[in-house]
Amino acid sequence: MSHVLFVCLHNAGRSQMSRALFDRAAAGRHTSSSAGSIADPEGHVHPEVVEVMRELGIDLAGIRPQRLTTELAAAADVVVTMGCGDACPFFPGTRYEDWELDDPAGQGIEEVRPIRDEIRRRVERLLEELVPHG
Repeated sequence: MSHVLFVCLHNAGRSQMSRALFDRAAAGRHTSSSAGSIADPEGHVHPEVVEVMRELGIDLAGIRPQRLTTELAAAADVVVTMGCGDACPFFPGTRYEDWELDDPAGQGIEEVRPIRDEIRRRVERLLEELVPHG
């Protein structure tokens, strides 16, 4: 079983969609978490992200962003970054991927859907690459 950490700036859009889509597709074969390099734990997931995920039957309304910590990154087998730049810690031996994706913040539903769908494609590809253990 692999643990994947999805990281973006605020942990209020891309990383939250990635974590939720990954967890659903992994169906317990792997685990994940998400964080933001400058996340505000008192914040919330972007409303347009909540809405497009609700279309897939995933509720992110009650989720609170969390700030990236060294401990979260150290616990990951794979770290997927999305626009966090140099704010992401690096651990030798950990696999890193950088997904270039538009930030959904402040965008309309019609602009956020393609971001969600691209994340879903990338999550499925990542899952195919992860080797199940045990």
